[in-house]
Amino acid sequence: MAWVALLTVSGVLLVVVVSTIFLVPRLLYPPLSAADLRGVGSAKARIELQQAQSRLANDARSAMLQSCVGLLVVLGAAATWRQVHVSREGQITERFTRAVDQIGSSDVNVRIGGIYALERIAKNSRADRDPIQFLLGAFVRGRLTWLVGSADGPEHPTPSVNDQLPVMNVRAPDVQAAMWVLERRSRTPDDPALYLSRVDLRGISLRDARLSRTLLRHSNLARAALAGAQLDGSDFTDADLRRALLDGASLKGANLSRAHLQEASLRRADVRGADLRGADLSGAVLDETLLTGAYADATTVWPTGLSAEARRELGILDDDRSP
Repeated sequence: MAWVALLTVSGVLLVVVVSTIFLVPRLLYPPLSAADLRGVGSAKARIELQQAQSRLANDARSAMLQSCVGLLVVLGAAATWRQVHVSREGQITERFTRAVDQIGSSDVNVRIGGIYALERIAKNSRADRDPIQFLLGAFVRGRLTWLVGSADGPEHPTPSVNDQLPVMNVRAPDVQAAMWVLERRSRTPDDPALYLSRVDLRGISLRDARLSRTLLRHSNLARAALAGAQLDGSDFTDADLRRALLDGASLKGANLSRAHLQEASLRRADVRGADLRGADLSGAVLDETLLTGAYADATTVWPTGLSAEARRELGILDDDRSP
């Protein structure tokens, strides 16, 4: 059995250590023989030399004992740390499993509790951050799917913006909570992109959110509150952003090709370098909007009064390529 083998090995190591402690000092500083003391005439001097040799051996033995004790302390600390680490990993696994069960509950309050439990786990465990991002992204996609292009999918964009639809915090508070957790997550340049394409996010509130490099292709974000949000490099291809609040948002390098931005508010937004080919910005508010280097083409629809000359002054680049 494993414990028998462990005891055997431990016993052998103990015998080796004890033998080493007692034998090595004696080999290094052996007792002085009569032959070694032949040239010493005084009996007192011979005794002093023998005592000095014995002290050297004892000092060496003490040093070896202290080293062994120090090594045992280090090994004990390492074993304790390992045990704590294993125990912590087990606790995290248990918490993760419980949180997954919670977000599958039929009770919305239990689902919200599970979502915030996953956020705590992600903060405490770097290894679980990517799986939790994937899990919460799948939760949002599964809860409010917007199946654009499928046989029984919704018309995209809808004929009109539904003003009667409650905001996200009312109609789907668990999805709102999941989105808050996702935008607050720790980020590194190597993190995978957040995938939220073909999702119904109408009326979502994500002011000042950090959602750079998020994939939102064909999603519905009509009436979304995204003021001050960081959306650099995000993909909004064919997304519905009608009447969205994007004041002060950062959309540098974002893909807004074929996006529906009618009556969206983009006051002081940073849209430099974004792809606006095929986008519909009719009725959009572009007061103090930064558009330098943004790409547009003949299919881009601009707000009334924004002439070609005015667009050139804003630094917008005409591009005849298809979006």
